[in-house]
Amino acid sequence: MKKWTEIAVGPHTTLFETMKIIDESSLQFAIVIDEQQHMLGTVTDGDIRRSILRGEGLEVEIQHVMNRKPFVEKSGQKHRDYLKLMKQKQIKQLPIVDEYNRIVNVIFSSHQTTNTDPNNIVILMAGGLGTRLRPLTDNIPKPMLHIGNKPILETIIDGFKQYGFANFILSVNYKKEIIQDYFQDGSAFDVSISYVEEEKRMGTAGALSLLTKKPSGPVFVMNGDLLTQVNFEQLLQFHQETNAIATMCVREFEYHIPYGVIEIDGPQLTSIKEKPVNRNFVNAGIYVLSPEVFDLIPQNEFYDMPDLFKQLMDKGEIVSAFPIREYWLDIGQIDDFERANSDYREQVK
Repeated sequence: MKKWTEIAVGPHTTLFETMKIIDESSLQFAIVIDEQQHMLGTVTDGDIRRSILRGEGLEVEIQHVMNRKPFVEKSGQKHRDYLKLMKQKQIKQLPIVDEYNRIVNVIFSSHQTTNTDPNNIVILMAGGLGTRLRPLTDNIPKPMLHIGNKPILETIIDGFKQYGFANFILSVNYKKEIIQDYFQDGSAFDVSISYVEEEKRMGTAGALSLLTKKPSGPVFVMNGDLLTQVNFEQLLQFHQETNAIATMCVREFEYHIPYGVIEIDGPQLTSIKEKPVNRNFVNAGIYVLSPEVFDLIPQNEFYDMPDLFKQLMDKGEIVSAFPIREYWLDIGQIDDFERANSDYREQVK
């Protein structure tokens, strides 16, 4: 069976069904065709996440989400010529159509490996006090609490390793020697690890000013108390595709108002919404920052990441939101810690 037939969907396929096809395929790509196999459009992970940001819902038909004008080529050329063109255009997939715009093949770049560019540093914020998790954190830093059979921080590092990222900087403070003694230079974990030490509380962005060298490529920054199955390669690609100077991962959060909410116009009641559900995107504690962002971070001062993003937006810079649709859990309180261990037990059954 040709690879492209496994990733072909019809125009009325739902976003949710298409998302499953993309996730289950190593190709991270889908094509939309009609019953006669005419090419209608393409769908990437980025298209799906932009649809989520627009609030279109998982039941929307994929024809409303797809890229209707993808880059395609006519059949009849040599395979090496297609690959050369893809390299020039910096594209990973190239649909091939006949003279009637019917799909005959999809060529995939031979460079489908994960991104292992050493310029893509991963900075993990592991210096928090973990006050809300006491007494668990009385004698151990929060990122070193075990979920299953390993510390949270090791699970995070494993998640990045899965996508080829192996250059880490850990920002440490509280009980720092426990973290440093465990990970050392990272060689035992097949990664490279160095440290910046916060002598005082510096916020989620202030510690970035302690780096001895300005990064030369996009940098991941992540809180050291998160569990997630985010595809970090897709996150980096999204950051680059949107030409963003900074990208913030966001998570949809919903809350129920247990009352009838009224709307008024002056003294007149205009509507009643009974126990509505409000949905908002919230900061998920994972970021990608381009090198030029580091010039804006004040030296040796307390500075939180939301303040940095506000500064960038005030300057008119391109700042993107990357919606997380994968598993994500912020281990902020005892209930979260217990839930994380419960989730782990479910996964290993």
